[in-house]
Amino acid sequence: MKRSRVGRVLAGIVLACVVVAAALAWFVTRKPSSAFDGVADADTASPQLIQRGEYVARLSDCVACHSTANGAPFAGGLEMATPLGSIFATNITPDKDTGIGAYSLADFDRALRHGVAMDGHRLYPAMPYPSYVKLGDDDVRALYAYFMHGVHPAHQENKPSGIPSPLNMRWPLALWNAVFTKPGTYQPKPVAGASDDATLWNRGAYLVQGAGHCGSCHTARGFAFNEKSLDESGSTYLAGALLDGWYAPSLRGDGNTGLGRWSEDDVFRFLKQGRNTHAVVFGSMTDVINNSTQFMTDGDLKAVAHYLKSLPAAPGQDGPPWQYDPSSNKALAVGERLRIPGAQTFMARCSACHGADGRGQGEWIPPLAGSASSMAKEDASSINVTLNGSGRIVANGVPDAYRMPPFRNQLNDQEIADVLTFVRTSWGNKGGVVKPDAVKDLRDRTNPASSNVIVLQMR
Repeated sequence: MKRSRVGRVLAGIVLACVVVAAALAWFVTRKPSSAFDGVADADTASPQLIQRGEYVARLSDCVACHSTANGAPFAGGLEMATPLGSIFATNITPDKDTGIGAYSLADFDRALRHGVAMDGHRLYPAMPYPSYVKLGDDDVRALYAYFMHGVHPAHQENKPSGIPSPLNMRWPLALWNAVFTKPGTYQPKPVAGASDDATLWNRGAYLVQGAGHCGSCHTARGFAFNEKSLDESGSTYLAGALLDGWYAPSLRGDGNTGLGRWSEDDVFRFLKQGRNTHAVVFGSMTDVINNSTQFMTDGDLKAVAHYLKSLPAAPGQDGPPWQYDPSSNKALAVGERLRIPGAQTFMARCSACHGADGRGQGEWIPPLAGSASSMAKEDASSINVTLNGSGRIVANGVPDAYRMPPFRNQLNDQEIADVLTFVRTSWGNKGGVVKPDAVKDLRDRTNPASSNVIVLQMR
């Protein structure tokens, strides 16, 4: 009697496990539905739609990840480091064998907004589908038209990832998506004030959260490499993050490390020209300016600036506002500079461009006094740009005349640590001390920036 009861219990447990396993297998292998299931693709070839799609591709900066400097646009091959190993961007040209030429509009939508390829395998979230899911149907249709009819097909095989087995299994990403993504396109929100302001705010929110996927760099990641917030409802959204050897600063209203001292016009000019009186672009943001934001309409740039300036400071980041402290200049006097580590190096290597007072030279050479990189506790950007320099801004097809040169071959780790410590603790800056070990780590992990910036031509 007892034996049969135990048998029934065990059978029930086995049955439950089978049901759970079957449900899990269905969940992780199913293809998500698309708004374009059953929709014909033939109406996606109009010149107007292709042109619109090219603009959406600029907004989305697709070229930055899916291209390499010496390859065809959108042919893939760009290496991306992850904690598990390298992955490589894929070919998204309309080549039918190695690209996405065989994708239907629905297939394209599933890859773009849901992270599922045509054959059903899951895409790594280096592809910012948690942001692209907010794109409207009209923009998705236009993007498809552009990639199918406005991009030259390139026959280039995709590179396999460097993630070892069994960590390279894709099915767990379905569970990751269920936990860390929010389905649904962007829905306009009510905003206090005039209707024109609400329209501008919502357009800016759509561009920042969706196509622009700004949170992919400027929002901190969680333990599962998930963005901690996906919109302004989270206090960590756009509050700054360390990524790929750079510190993407806060885009919120922080007066010291964010945009608190910037006006909407300052934000507009920075995104349009790559510079303003507060900063000049460097690091990976240079590619964003060169290949994306400078091509946006003035109306869209103003919308982005309006939305960003509406975000309050992140909790704990908006301390006493920075004020210029001229007393630091005493350390640069001829009789004093040898006594303070880094002061002599600053005068010899930095002052000619950035000024002995750290205030820079207008819009052309940025100030070090009060800059976000000099105020942030994260020192990666300060170290990286000093080691490797910065690429040129190419605006309207014309490279700029000024750039930060690399000093990795001129200064050793201690000298760079000393000069950056001097900069980050002078003129009221509160970034703090830089250690030689941190310099050595980034020296070993990074390569010098190229002096020749290639602006990729998308057509």
